Amino acid sequence: SQDGKVIVWDSFTTNKEHAVTMPCTWVMACAYAPSGCAIACGGLDNKCSVYPLTFDKNENMAAKKKSVAMHTNYLSACSFTNSDMQILTASGDGTCALWDVESGQLLQSFHGHGADVLCLDLAPSETGNTFVSGGCDKKAMVWDMRSGQCVQAFETHESDVNSVRYYPSGDAFASGSDDATCRLYDLRADREVAIYSKESIIFG
Repeated sequence: SQDGKVIVWDSFTTNKEHAVTMPCTWVMACAYAPSGCAIACGGLDNKCSVYPLTFDKNENMAAKKKSVAMHTNYLSACSFTNSDMQILTASGDGTCALWDVESGQLLQSFHGHGADVLCLDLAPSETGNTFVSGGCDKKAMVWDMRSGQCVQAFETHESDVNSVRYYPSGDAFASGSDDATCRLYDLRADREVAIYSKESIIFG
């Protein structure tokens, strides 16, 4: 939120479970750890910080935060991998990066976007170690997390790519853009297969 807070809600009771005050006033990305025991968030502070979740609502979570990732521009997206041990981040510095949560060590960096990276999504775990990212260069790019290399790139949008999401099978993904379209890409055929149009910008 723009008020500098990350709030954790109980989806069944709609009660507020935790409220964490961030060091910056604009939180742009947040993610739940697979275990449900931690959250990661960041924004205009250029960092990704991880906060452990506890059952004690009066405990100061901010005092236990761990700064994991440091970019040279704002943090736009973050996602834990298939465990709590690693986290993937995207940034306005034009890069994505994979980090070790415990040590804060940079494990892999991903260079290839020509402008701000706005979004990312991990492939389903059974389909391999890849993720897709989208950015202000109008591109959606698929990356190999082990090698750090871009393995596929799609540039059919006419403006910023704001959102990307894998198909559950992992063999396709969809994107949303400032050009007011969503597009579907078949990774096996290596091409765009559908366009869905709207009259205004699509953010997610």
